[in-house]
Amino acid sequence: MAGYAISSYGTFLNMVALNLFVYETTGRALAMGLFMAVRLASGFAAGLTAGGLLARFTAKSVMLWTNIAQASVMLLLVLAPNGLRTAALIAVSVVVGSCGTLFMVSLRSSIPEMVGEDRRSWANSLSITGRSLAMVAGFASAGVVVSLVGYTAAFVVDTATFAVCAVTVALLPIPGGGKRRDGGGSRGRPEPDEASAAGPGAEGTGPGADGAEAGADGAEAGAAGAPARRRGPAALAALAAAPGLALMVVLRGVDALGSSSHNAALPVYSSELDDARPAVFVSAFWCLWALGNIVVQQLIQRYARRTGRSVGALGFGWGTCLMSAAFILAFAGFPMVATAVIALVAGAADGLTEVSYTSHLQTLPAGLRAHAFGLSATVENLGFGAGMILVAAALDHYTPLTVVGWSHGAAIVFAAVFLIRVAGPRTSSPGPTHR
Repeated sequence: MAGYAISSYGTFLNMVALNLFVYETTGRALAMGLFMAVRLASGFAAGLTAGGLLARFTAKSVMLWTNIAQASVMLLLVLAPNGLRTAALIAVSVVVGSCGTLFMVSLRSSIPEMVGEDRRSWANSLSITGRSLAMVAGFASAGVVVSLVGYTAAFVVDTATFAVCAVTVALLPIPGGGKRRDGGGSRGRPEPDEASAAGPGAEGTGPGADGAEAGADGAEAGAAGAPARRRGPAALAALAAAPGLALMVVLRGVDALGSSSHNAALPVYSSELDDARPAVFVSAFWCLWALGNIVVQQLIQRYARRTGRSVGALGFGWGTCLMSAAFILAFAGFPMVATAVIALVAGAADGLTEVSYTSHLQTLPAGLRAHAFGLSATVENLGFGAGMILVAAALDHYTPLTVVGWSHGAAIVFAAVFLIRVAGPRTSSPGPTHR
């Protein structure tokens, strides 16, 4: 997790430095958009292939080589002569976009093997805490690093962070390297409220338990025995094994679309507040967001230690509602003190959704888990990429509040549908009979 946090720092430093470097190299704002589009498209494609790749290679080897690839391509950018800088930037966008997605799918799907089923919620919270701290440090230091020592130094630092992460991955003691063994593998057991998202009996205690178990086993067996050209449907088989999970992944995609709206609208809104210093509001907002995220991770870890349970699917649904509402209110023009509290709430709710969603997908059988995470990454990249295009066009005609309100409003509607789906089996199931 320390290596992941260090590489995340490099990623966020890279995010600022690379966009500025692209603009300075090409002199065109359109080039920044194309750079981001190639990066997102590469992540989209990588998500489609992640499940099949992890069926052939261990998660540890995938995480190792994706970090080596990212370090290598950043080094290539540092060493590239001026005439090859544009080609090197394209290579960076492809490699960083695809390898970043493959690394995250490998990490998330192998956490149960790393720490054990009973500690996955704790591990997820720890990784998100590290990433939040890295985001604050990366965004805060990017301007200082670039202005004082230049782009080359920033890229060298980024290269070093990927190299450090590769070393930590090489030292990871993952049983079997995080690769599922044929005919078995670890099977996650859903928490009670997680099982309700999969439908009645998915927990293994009701009259439909055998059918749910058979569905998951059959889907896992199909994924294991499928030839290479049929790996794609294995991700759909993972969702079919738990019907509520498909709605969960769709909601994650709609949430990504909402995220694109506030990411695009924040600079515009900040410029309206203070045209002379637009970066001040953006930086303060994300720092408070990260603080809220870190605080809620500590609370989730304490909850998991005390109860032995994860926050579950209900936490994902309610967290999405709260997060989306908070982001809408952040653009409503409230006083700065109130907006600061809203940013904290948005970060806390975002952290809650991240842990609950990741922990829930980790309850899938090992043979299907990587496929589900790969499909999820594809849906998230699609939602965010499409959202960036739509939001950028909408901001030319509508206010940031209107654009963010519609985008996150859609997420709230989908979250409400998801909550009804999750709570339905629970409320309709008969209670104990008293005589």
